[in-house]
This record gives sequence, C-alpha cells and structure tokens, in this order.
Amino acid sequence: MEILPAIDLLDGRCVRLHQGDYNQVTQFHDDPVVQAMEWQRQGARRLHLVDLDGARRGTPVNDATVRAITAALTIPVQMGGGIRSERRAEELLDAGLDRVILGTVAMEQPALVSSLARRYPGRILVGIDAKDGKVATRGWLEHSEVDAIDLAARFSDSGIAALITTDIRTDGTLDGPNMIFLRAMAEASVVPVIASGGVGSLSDLLSLLSLAPLGVEGVIVGRALYDGSVDLGEALQAVGPERWQDPSLPMDLA
Repeated sequence: MEILPAIDLLDGRCVRLHQGDYNQVTQFHDDPVVQAMEWQRQGARRLHLVDLDGARRGTPVNDATVRAITAALTIPVQMGGGIRSERRAEELLDAGLDRVILGTVAMEQPALVSSLARRYPGRILVGIDAKDGKVATRGWLEHSEVDAIDLAARFSDSGIAALITTDIRTDGTLDGPNMIFLRAMAEASVVPVIASGGVGSLSDLLSLLSLAPLGVEGVIVGRALYDGSVDLGEALQAVGPERWQDPSLPMDLA
C-alpha cells in the first residue's frame, strides 16, 4: 500500500486543519520545501499537496511554492485544491506536478474530468470529500445533498487514475479512519481508491490493509507524521510498497 505524506499549504506555510476547519489551524513548518525534502529523505515515493488557499478562494496562491517543491524533489508530486478549470489543471501539470486532483469541479462539471482524463492518462484524480456521507465542496465550506457513494460510482468509467476519499469528521483527529465509509466507497468504485483522514497510528495503517482487496491501494497521512504518532520509515516497512512488492517496479506493474 502506498503511503503519501501530506503537505497542506496555507499562506505559504505547512499546516494541518482539524476536520477541515480553517479556524483550527496548526502550523508544522514555515518552509514547505524543506519539509517536502525531508519526507523524500525518509523514503516517501510520492508526495500529496493540498492548496488550502486555492480550495477556499478558487484562485491560485501557492504556485511559487508548488514549483519550488516539484523542482527540489525527484519523487512525483500530486496536488488538489481549487483546481476548477481545464486551464488550471493544464498549468499545474505543465509546472511539474505528476497528477492533479479535481474535487469541486468533479461534482459540478463531470464531463470536464472525463475530458482531462483522456488527454492526460494516469494523471487525473478525483477527490471526494464527505461529511456524514454527503459531498462537501469549495474547500469544505459548502455542503451538498449529493451522496458520496453515488458520486464515486459515477466516475468508474471516466478514465481517472484513482479516487481520493476523505471523511471530513475524521480528518486531522488521529482517531482512526472511517472504515465503514471507506469500504462502501471502495465497493462503489471500479478505479483504485486512496484513503484520507483519521490515521493516527501504525495500527490504523495496518487495518487499511484489509481493504486492499477491494481496491484501496494508498493512504494519505498528515498530522500523525508531523506529531510523531506514525514514523514514516516504520510505516513503509510495515505496509508500504517496499513490503508488498518489488520496489524497482512501478505500482501498476507489480
């Protein structure tokens, strides 16, 4: 299972929110580039970025930082947050990102997601963030009546590389992932699923392995890495791709 350290960007800093609340912000590093290089040094094989400013405002704010991170690393980097147009997705892919994550636009313009997935095979992901099973958009500031499981099923034949699913109530809490929600999302999706939200211990990561046969192939970890609840090197040895496949092969070829 792939473990993706998360760097959430807010005002140029590396932070984490509690349950997506912009009023509950914890800063972990004032230089995201340095932090990104540290995760790579510890063995990360892919980095997950979130532009919280972009998600909230819908306009790019942290592009200079994003470019600096992709230039400094040799591992691939993916990012979500405020990517709501074809042009914006293209800009970020051209700027060095390996994959982009479409959230709000996936619900509002699903045809655009399919179009981008055809043009950029393997590089378009859909992010479905949910609270009590209903999809939240625009940086989790707007809540809909759209069922997250129904939305996941809609993208099964869209050509996207993977689906990232976040349970907002667990995000940033370290209380463990919502296994019932994750199972339902994985069962509804034909494409691979990347879990996000709630991981607070190595035991939480091990529990996710039970969902691997359903297509959960990765997990995004944030706060637990920053506060030391999870050691990245130990986690990679326990559940990472180095443990389960030949590390010389890409994940999709193992």
